Amino acid sequence: MATVYLDEIREELQKGPTEKDHPFRFFTLATVGLDQVARLRTVVLRDVTDNLKLTFYTDKRSKKITHIKENKRVSLLLYHPTRLLQLKIEGTATYKDDNATKEEYWNKLDIMAKKQYTTSRSPGSNLIDPHNLEYLDEENHFCLVEITPYKIEYLKLSQPHHIRVRFSKVGTQWESEYLVP
Repeated sequence: MATVYLDEIREELQKGPTEKDHPFRFFTLATVGLDQVARLRTVVLRDVTDNLKLTFYTDKRSKKITHIKENKRVSLLLYHPTRLLQLKIEGTATYKDDNATKEEYWNKLDIMAKKQYTTSRSPGSNLIDPHNLEYLDEENHFCLVEITPYKIEYLKLSQPHHIRVRFSKVGTQWESEYLVP
């Protein structure tokens, strides 16, 4: 019975990168580094595979990459206000910044998107005047982050009953259990 909810999760997640106004296009990513403080930020969902691996892009100098190097376990939060659907995802993150990855994905970005990965200073650096930010001509700091989920919590607010299901990855299969909403 719970497989219908896993199918809905997959369908809605895969719409995120392809439908411009889909609420799952942007999601909240949480990382925890060595300082043991959760850090949250919004990122753009770029791809979701059939086995639910999620991809986003970032600057490899960002704090999120530092945190992933220190602790690859991450959490995601997505909310669809029209469907009253919340997804909480726990997974492991890996990043790729090798030349083959850059060549494959870099060329898919438009010029304005590429600019965000060519700042002369790293994200989060102090800046006196945002209008004087310098950009690199020959270098970029683009990288791709892939998240492999191992736990997904589905919460659907509906009448007469809310539905909450936890999916846990065991081997290559997803096991499910219903939870009190």
